[in-house]
Amino acid sequence: MAEVQTQTTKSKVEEDQQQAPLYGDILESILSHVPLLHLVPACHVSKSWSHAVSSSLRHFHRNIKPWLIVLTQTTRYPYVTSARAYDPASQVWMDIHPQPSDIPSIPILRSSHSTLLYMLSPSKFAFSTDPLHHTWHHAAAPLVWRTDPIVALVGHRIIVAGGTCDYEDDPLAVEMYDVTTRTWDTCDSMPAILKDSAASTWLSVAVDDSKMYVTEKISGVTYSFDPNSKEWFGPYDLGPDGSVFSSVIGFANGRLILVGAVGNAENLKGVKVWEVKGASLERKEMMGEMPAEMAEKLKGESGCVASIGMSCMGNSVCLHNPAEPAEIIICELEGGGCRWVSVHNDVVNDGSRMQRLVVTCSNVGLPDLHKAVQVGALRIV
Repeated sequence: MAEVQTQTTKSKVEEDQQQAPLYGDILESILSHVPLLHLVPACHVSKSWSHAVSSSLRHFHRNIKPWLIVLTQTTRYPYVTSARAYDPASQVWMDIHPQPSDIPSIPILRSSHSTLLYMLSPSKFAFSTDPLHHTWHHAAAPLVWRTDPIVALVGHRIIVAGGTCDYEDDPLAVEMYDVTTRTWDTCDSMPAILKDSAASTWLSVAVDDSKMYVTEKISGVTYSFDPNSKEWFGPYDLGPDGSVFSSVIGFANGRLILVGAVGNAENLKGVKVWEVKGASLERKEMMGEMPAEMAEKLKGESGCVASIGMSCMGNSVCLHNPAEPAEIIICELEGGGCRWVSVHNDVVNDGSRMQRLVVTCSNVGLPDLHKAVQVGALRIV
């Protein structure tokens, strides 16, 4: 009888242990391996779970990879804009629903160096800088009418350069919008050597904490612009070698990255990645080359790659073919090398052929997800 009672008590203890709630270091350790997307509902389980989520984010190193953000815009009025986001940790695509009143009815949606989305017309200028591009800010248009300018955000200033209409006096005109004072200011014009290529079609743009860099995609000729002094510096030669027919630039964790397409537009032979170093950007160190099978995906059905679309965030360099963005190739910088990942662009379908499509990436944090869920802007699909 005593033996039976002992066994019963032992079973009861084991059952209680199995049903015991998770808490403390064990729960925090488990949560440190959970993708951010799934931490949102975990915060609402209880106060202790919410505290554990916050604690795990503070005390455990998490290699949180940037999210892909893909936006589409219809080509006819009212130019409806929609968006989807891809979380690489959970490998899930989600619909993003911006606030309808925030999205302007401006016909051309564009991106610049990952963090900035903008729309520009002769009378309006709108831009978005938050990670999920849920909020849009509105301003008066620049004084100079532009159709294809370079646009970049450096600190609290948005620089708009070149891309002017044919009848404007200065095709190299530069204006700067101060986000804090909500005012426009004029600056030194772009260097004269860029007169025939002063548009986003022909120039690649990158920014760090203090300067904007523009690179002529074909030649690799590069200049930098300081918004504090309103002056241009250069030229610098970023042309890696004669085999590269088009190159683009971006900053990844403070490193200037150069990506070059090898061959020609009708016959892409490869895609190479360099890190650019030196006070005069004189040193280019090879980091890696895109695997052949991924380069084939980049070509798409047409087999042509006129130029490469690029956005950088953290250690991720996201590449796509603007003409056929069905596949997004991600170069994850690891030390002095690269790790390559291919993601099918879930937004591309038969209907998207009649829409403008913008591909970018963002660092998305838990507060961003909380806000998006609270206002109904985020839905998993």
